[in-house]
Amino acid sequence: MGIDLVAGGKSKKTKRTAPKSDDIYLKLLVKLYRFLVRRTGSKFNAVILKRLFMSKINKPPMSLSRLIRYMQGKEGKIAVLVGTVTDDLRVYEVPALKVTALRFTERARARIEKAGGECLTFDQLALRAPLGQNTVWS
Repeated sequence: MGIDLVAGGKSKKTKRTAPKSDDIYLKLLVKLYRFLVRRTGSKFNAVILKRLFMSKINKPPMSLSRLIRYMQGKEGKIAVLVGTVTDDLRVYEVPALKVTALRFTERARARIEKAGGECLTFDQLALRAPLGQNTVWS
């Protein structure tokens, strides 16, 4: 007697259904985005939820210079990043950006806010754009 596997003889890959981390704030975000996925059916919320489950190595930081380059021509929209935004000394002028991220380094937050931008958290984003309207994510 063997295991009855799906045609092709391979078992399905497993996927995370909850974050491994014990961070209570992350767990609250997961609870919020689970609700939003269930009630809105939005693909944006489903992607955010999936990325909240990911390991730390799969949530790499993004530098301010890369974020600025990515947001050129997308003024007025909110950049969404499930990870950390870090400062980049090579950038002299920071444009006014609206950014949502799990974390910001101290200097990155200061430079974004000094330029007239906003640093949002995911719960603030859920209130502003529950369906992901006017957001930029990949």
